[in-house]
Amino acid sequence: MSSAVEVRPAAGASALAAARTPTTRRYLMCAPKFFTVEYAINPWMDPSEPVSTERALEQWGELKRTYESLGHVVEEIEPQPGLPDMVFAANSGTVVHGRVLGARFRAAERAGEAEFYRRWFLEHGYRDVVMPSNINEAEGDFAWSGRVLLAGTGFRTDPGAHAEAQEILGVPVVSLKLVDPRYYHLDTALTVLDDSRDNPLVTYYPDAFSPGSQRVLELLFPDAVLATEADAACLGLNGVSDGYNVVLPTEATALGTALEARGFRAHYVDISELRKSGGGPKCCTMELRA
Repeated sequence: MSSAVEVRPAAGASALAAARTPTTRRYLMCAPKFFTVEYAINPWMDPSEPVSTERALEQWGELKRTYESLGHVVEEIEPQPGLPDMVFAANSGTVVHGRVLGARFRAAERAGEAEFYRRWFLEHGYRDVVMPSNINEAEGDFAWSGRVLLAGTGFRTDPGAHAEAQEILGVPVVSLKLVDPRYYHLDTALTVLDDSRDNPLVTYYPDAFSPGSQRVLELLFPDAVLATEADAACLGLNGVSDGYNVVLPTEATALGTALEARGFRAHYVDISELRKSGGGPKCCTMELRA
């Protein structure tokens, strides 16, 4: 069961700020032992640009330590040679209420990751594990908001995976269409800040979504924090929140300031090396929801 401590915003915070409640989370991560950029499957990747595996490991380690310093539990899966993007654990499983929906990658280069994560779940006591029949890049395109599972499509995950997720996970799913190839996964354009059932809250970059999806988000989250183009361009929306503490890339200071005005606390980590593959804090972090 999650532990909770009520934290109130600092004096002078915006009137929009509310009491925030951090909850202890369990995360699954994979060290970037074999990280490199050998292929290009999104606009961020350039195989001709130098990449430092050592630097990626340092940045990943700092991200892991940040979570642990906030009281969260981090479990690890063993990285595998030949799978340089296995570090992006969020793309290999969606866990809601203890049920696990695995992944099926669109790119052949990443297909092998799914089986290693499936085995990890079974070896760690998960019994309700289902592998999808549709292309489904897991928490890359699925975000649990506390009431509904927000589901992205447009570049990676097939629309049919949304109905499949609803059936397997047993939660309502809301489809959102992504229209900017730079924001190819939902988790590059939207962060769930508070997944409490009564007061869910998100931040997102409107221009990453189709007009209809923007209207859906406005209806679901009228108090959402709207991010700027600069916030999105540094993968600032690839953040991780426990309901109070929000872990962001170091460049996302404007977004962090906006979040702090709403009663959150921003923590910054350098993910510049991992960003060369189109990833940030959330990409590296799968949440294990009991």
